[in-house]
Formats: sequence, C-alpha cells, structure tokens
Amino acid sequence: YYELTNIALKPGGILCCQGECVWLDLPFIKKCTDILRTVFPVVEYAYTTIPTYPNGQIGFLLAGKDKNTVLQKPVREVTETQVKEFGLCYYNFNVHCSSFVLPQFAQELNS
Repeated sequence: YYELTNIALKPGGILCCQGECVWLDLPFIKKCTDILRTVFPVVEYAYTTIPTYPNGQIGFLLAGKDKNTVLQKPVREVTETQVKEFGLCYYNFNVHCSSFVLPQFAQELNS
C-alpha cells in the first residue's frame, strides 16, 4: 500500500493516514513508522485530541515524498481572518505544530 501510494503521489506529495493512539497501540505505531521509513524519506507521527475516541486521542502517520519536507510546519499559515472566515473552531498554526510534540515514552516514533 505505501509503495503504491508513493508512486501515486506527485513530487513533494504527502501521505497522511490514521495512526492509532500512542496510549493503546505504541508497538503497532512503531511498526508502521518503521515500514513507512523503508518507502519514504520523511516520516512523522502526530496526534490530536478527539473527546469521543478511546483515550481521547487519535494519531496520524505522515510521510513526505521529498526529503526536504518539514511536516511539523504548515505549508501556509492560516490567518486569523481565515480562521473566522472558514469557521475553524480547532485548527490553527500552533495546534498544527504542537501535534508533533509527543510524550517522552513515544518520542522514538519521530526519531
């Protein structure tokens, strides 16, 4: 799946897929990030809070086709005007960046 996705992505493309929860599935997530690293030069794990999901978190597996991709920073910053215009209640620049900050026990996923 990941190899086919890599082929299908345009240059500079990014893959983002559900990545489970570090509180429940850390060994599985580690296995997935290890597999992704055999296909993509840039791999990161991020998470967000979802009150209705078990343990209140869900993770994302992200992979970049370009070795210079920086997944922790948005390609473009959403302005305060756009946040209001789009009716965004959760997402902003800081939330994006902080979603890659992991607890100590899970930091190995992004190293």
